Amino acid sequence: MYIGFDYGTANCSVAVMKDDQPTLVQLEGEQTYIASTICAPTRESITESLFRHHNIKPSDAVGEQLLRAAIRFNDEEGIDVTPSDILFGDAALKQYLSDPDDHYFVKSPKSFLGATGLKAPQIRFFEDLVCAMMVNIKNRAETQLAQSIESAVIGRPVNFQGTGGDKANQQAIAILDAAATRAGFKQVSYQFEPVAAGVDFEATLTKDKLVLVVDIGGGTTDCSLLKMGPERAKKSDRSDDLIAHSGCRVGGNDLDINVAFQQITPYFGRGSELFSGRAMPLTQFWNPVAINSVTAQGDFYAASNRMALRDLHKEAKQPQQLARLLEVYQNRLGHQLVRGAELMKIALSSADNAIEHIVLRDEKLMIECNRSDFAQAIESTCLKISQLIDEVLLQSETKPDVVYVTGGSARSPMLRALIEQQLPGIEMVTGDYFGSVTAGLARTAQHHFG
Repeated sequence: MYIGFDYGTANCSVAVMKDDQPTLVQLEGEQTYIASTICAPTRESITESLFRHHNIKPSDAVGEQLLRAAIRFNDEEGIDVTPSDILFGDAALKQYLSDPDDHYFVKSPKSFLGATGLKAPQIRFFEDLVCAMMVNIKNRAETQLAQSIESAVIGRPVNFQGTGGDKANQQAIAILDAAATRAGFKQVSYQFEPVAAGVDFEATLTKDKLVLVVDIGGGTTDCSLLKMGPERAKKSDRSDDLIAHSGCRVGGNDLDINVAFQQITPYFGRGSELFSGRAMPLTQFWNPVAINSVTAQGDFYAASNRMALRDLHKEAKQPQQLARLLEVYQNRLGHQLVRGAELMKIALSSADNAIEHIVLRDEKLMIECNRSDFAQAIESTCLKISQLIDEVLLQSETKPDVVYVTGGSARSPMLRALIEQQLPGIEMVTGDYFGSVTAGLARTAQHHFG
């Protein structure tokens, strides 16, 4: 059996073709998507669990060395890894937030796949992370479908998050390939996510149109200008129909991070002063919420940063705020702050104001955000999205007949208004925020494997 598989930055989903129509598969309760999160007692538990409970062997000698080190570490720590120790989706987030200090948690590992400067053991560990998530999703889908899944068309951004260009993209695809093979997929191919979304929209067309697909995902925004229509939909190779495309590392996660930085970190000391009159260093407030940066997270939670934070606390004019930042460090609460920002973003998609509570050890912070605050916080992100659209229009030297907007972050009325202002007078259609890409991947899989 074949599937369309959206291994997303924020969420993952799977679709199959039934009666020539794509149908999304329930993956978590009645939801047809599962959050791209994983939680375990230790990071080593993920690597050991793949081998011990799924009989999935490492892909090479570096992976074998990583596995031996993981087993040794867990043995020394007295950790007996059980199948139920590795959690995914909402269960992973709830487990982590209940006790951040005693769990290893990753949100959006896709964000790191194109990172530059990764050593071989780091690449193999990311491969284990992705493999564990793919095994979980594949098993859930097979249970729902009562069939074995052997083939998949997996969505990919135009450019993965990373500054390495084609080399970063090749690294990310290599990780996905190895993880998918180890997870049990026998055949895998890839499709650009905005192209997949366009393929799903194309099924509604009765005549040829030039379609600009704007896919604002969790980690990346991709734009593709495509020739689409009923006859073109029958083609298995759509490369000639792709006129122009652009993409970069900006998406829903960036919105959440920017809102957390602008609206939440002032409660933790950003903008306050030391007794010397100097402002607090901004990196101490950016790094904990920059959850899509390996470097930023490593710098903030490094053992050496504990003393720096304590010194800032001693010298702060408002020590209570810096005490909160120390609590973020001690209990690894960066994800909790960004989750609060994400919930405010979601609320603001249908309301003018949002209130979120951040629960700390001795207090509960009530943080307000209105659409004006939100617009200011995401201004830099909006500019990047505008530049991507401009890039596609410049490449093609033409304008689309219709704009098709999809992706979870496209729910924001401010982002939709931005696109309308940039392309006035052009029809804008909004797709299924979470399902358009997956449905298009299933249609593509039908051409490839059906």
